[in-house]
Amino acid sequence: MPDSVPPPPPTTHPPTISTHVLDPGRGRPAVGLKVSLYRLEADGRPVRVSESLTDGDGRVSDLLGRPMQAGVYRLRFDVPDGAATFFRTLAVDFEVSDTSRAYHVPLLLAPFSMSTYRGS
Repeated sequence: MPDSVPPPPPTTHPPTISTHVLDPGRGRPAVGLKVSLYRLEADGRPVRVSESLTDGDGRVSDLLGRPMQAGVYRLRFDVPDGAATFFRTLAVDFEVSDTSRAYHVPLLLAPFSMSTYRGS
């Protein structure tokens, strides 16, 4: 009977909200892009949770910085001044219902388009 490989240890990282911004037109990450996370109150008013700049790989690995709460969140992406893009800002609202999992919301940023999706 062959030796079995034990399963990997369970992840001990708490769930968070993260993003990754890529510039497919240039074939590289979007570095230094401001990303803000808001939690929307019951009346729709946004309350800022955090604000960060994308790193050298175009990522912000933890926008939450606190325990996950169910509710509606908004990610706002602000394109830096001088960037060769038509769009300046994109805000995406999404609902967190399962607080036991992480939420990854990537953005593809091109000169004349922006696209986002629910990542893994």
